Amino acid sequence: MPQTLSASDMVTPGSLGPPHTEPTDGEQAGQLLLGGAPSSASLDTLIQHLVPTADYYPEKAYIFTFLLSSRLFIEPQELLARVCHMCIEQQQLDKPVLDKARVRKFGPKLLQLLAEWTETFPRDFQEESTIGHLKDVVGRIAPCDEAYRKRMHQLLQALHQKLAALGQGPESLLGTDKPISYRTKPPASIHRELLGICSDPYMLAQQLTHVELVSRPVPPSTQTGAWNTERSQPPLPHLVPHLISA
Repeated sequence: MPQTLSASDMVTPGSLGPPHTEPTDGEQAGQLLLGGAPSSASLDTLIQHLVPTADYYPEKAYIFTFLLSSRLFIEPQELLARVCHMCIEQQQLDKPVLDKARVRKFGPKLLQLLAEWTETFPRDFQEESTIGHLKDVVGRIAPCDEAYRKRMHQLLQALHQKLAALGQGPESLLGTDKPISYRTKPPASIHRELLGICSDPYMLAQQLTHVELVSRPVPPSTQTGAWNTERSQPPLPHLVPHLISA
């Protein structure tokens, strides 16, 4: 499990808004915000909201939701690269002399984000290039505190063990427990098929909920009572035929 940072190391998640940045090309100003979290924004703005700073850490629910739904629009490896690039740029980690006071406030939050990401979605880190991004960004803050390097080593060890347990090491990018049709199709093809069925994250979440409900064992009496009340058979979700045929 990711280590919990002390109160002195980080602020309460979501207690402070993300750093203010000027709108970039193609990004509209005046984006709607509710409770500090964007309710309508471009992909770049949503990524920005994921990136911690010295005084800001995203809410845990936002981290999970965005990391899960964003893969419909951007590869996890590319997302990690952009997050690391933003961290380096915002904290000026490419400068010869670092602001140690600021880095010591930022470092624990960066490591916490990476720990939550690797713990929740370890398969995002199967490729050596993703590990390279982690080592690069942490290596830039390590001179300010050697504990960061040690924490990174622990994080990579835990990630390696989890991938080994899942049978998803760098040597095996596709699990053997996946259906034959998914093992033989390129990832891009699977992405296109999924987008054809569910074009947005809300629809995908709704359909997955339907799949879970119809897969869960329900007593016959409960089913009969519910169907008689509605006087119709329950609608089958769009994803069920595709999951069965797979």
